[in-house]
Amino acid sequence: MIQRPPLPDGMAPAAAAVPALETERLVLRAHTRADWEDYRPVLMSDRAEYMDGKLDHTGAWACFASELASWLLDDIGYWTAARKTDNKAVAFVGIMHPSVYPETELGWLTTEEGEGHGYAHEAANAALDWAFGPRGLTTLVSYIDPRNARSIALAERLGATRDEDADRPEANDLVYRHPRRTA
Repeated sequence: MIQRPPLPDGMAPAAAAVPALETERLVLRAHTRADWEDYRPVLMSDRAEYMDGKLDHTGAWACFASELASWLLDDIGYWTAARKTDNKAVAFVGIMHPSVYPETELGWLTTEEGEGHGYAHEAANAALDWAFGPRGLTTLVSYIDPRNARSIALAERLGATRDEDADRPEANDLVYRHPRRTA
């Protein structure tokens, strides 16, 4: 019989493949089924307008599940960014390379409750440090809808700059290239 180390409540064994990261206020961890209740409203509402529009239940679940499955396929994926004080999911931040993306992307979503508190910035910084550090990536981009002023501002706060020459998944996407970080 295979022995597995104990996992936190609500985490399936596959979640052990996801590295946990900590910041001052957040824990970045694998998605749990309980996080679905915070994730679903983001993709099934107008909050998803810059990501091809709101999705139905099936489409939102497919995104949620693929973000976790990406860890098993590529050793990269999305984290749930939960507040340390109450374990409440306030953002979802990750690194993925879906088959339709020319490059590996750093992306983020915030819940309505999490918006405007700097959680996405804090979580994205931790993801960048992990990606360029322990994970060993050499380049990352963020694909952003040109109408999404908040995401553009966040990419720029993270130090990313526009890369007009980069390939993009959709013709109108802006590509922001993140500078490589060193220890």
